[in-house]
Amino acid sequence: MDLTRNLINETVSRLYPTQPLLVQRTSPVADAVKLMREKKVGCVLVCEQRRVVGIFTERDLLRRVLLEGKQLDTPIAECMTPDPVTVHPKDSISSAIKRMQKGGYRHLPVVIDDKPVGILSVKRIVHYLVEHFPTMVYNLPPHPQPIQPRREGA
Repeated sequence: MDLTRNLINETVSRLYPTQPLLVQRTSPVADAVKLMREKKVGCVLVCEQRRVVGIFTERDLLRRVLLEGKQLDTPIAECMTPDPVTVHPKDSISSAIKRMQKGGYRHLPVVIDDKPVGILSVKRIVHYLVEHFPTMVYNLPPHPQPIQPRREGA
């Protein structure tokens, strides 16, 4: 299998994006954090009339809430990342990776006509790579140098 060709030909839907968790713009940050903790996810989508208007991630919690000393009853609209970069289920995996890399994102909303249908995470992409190309992943040397810089083990 050719990795480059598969990343271009396979679509985002092949990665089985997770179900999105949705909150309203007026919801307090505390509700979003509670939902993220209960479901063990790194983000929630902020929606208005079932359309994605923002994303709230763990990074947003750290940088825009805790670091700035905001209260947890602050509306999520004040702390979210507005108008997030999105992908369509039929976009190539390659294009999704490029968008994540360019923006430094770990999560991308998967949308059809601005309506959320999933969340694509870096974790899903890594699982795909390991699952479909195990020899390429497992055969990588631990260090690029051919000789270990120091002795391993006891």
